[in-house]
Amino acid sequence: MTTARRVQRFARSVVSMLVIVCAVGQADAGDQSAASDQVKAAWAALASGGHVALIRHGNAPPGYGGDPPGFKIDDCSTQRNLDEIGRGEASALDTAFRHHGIRVDRVQSSPWCRCLETARLMAVGPVESSWALAPGNNPRFPERVHDLRKLVSSWLGPGTLVLVAHAMTVQPLVGILPEQAETVVLQPAPATELGVQVIGRIRRPD
Repeated sequence: MTTARRVQRFARSVVSMLVIVCAVGQADAGDQSAASDQVKAAWAALASGGHVALIRHGNAPPGYGGDPPGFKIDDCSTQRNLDEIGRGEASALDTAFRHHGIRVDRVQSSPWCRCLETARLMAVGPVESSWALAPGNNPRFPERVHDLRKLVSSWLGPGTLVLVAHAMTVQPLVGILPEQAETVVLQPAPATELGVQVIGRIRRPD
């Protein structure tokens, strides 16, 4: 093969690689744009009222889930709790809700301390404790999921219902395993099989 042909083949290879890089970049930009649009739609839905903000508690190390053996529900010192990052995330949620003009009519939380603290630090309304938002380590968990689905599907507003729970509370309800401090925005849909429709997800605040 002559030197000229080698140069020509190399040039074609470089052009092909540039085309691929550009295509990947455009795909990534498209994905980011779609994600941004979803977040905007989620905030707009909450601002319109009549929706549900299902929030996983803020950062609570070690973060893989669960509590220490022998923990007590009425003793926060025996549980997994928020760290400074988690408390900052809860306060940031408060700021974000106010920035987007979200009217909150009711706030409910799992009885676990990390959820209650997240809800209280959000400071968007009085916090009620609800066993319907407890995680699934109990024979009564299917009954609790049913109660939670009923609670969400029957919400009429006019403002937003804020629910602070665990990843393993959110997943059985809507099939999403959220990050800590992530918000899943739901629309009540009592006429459907699930009783709820996912509008979008708002990632944990920075």
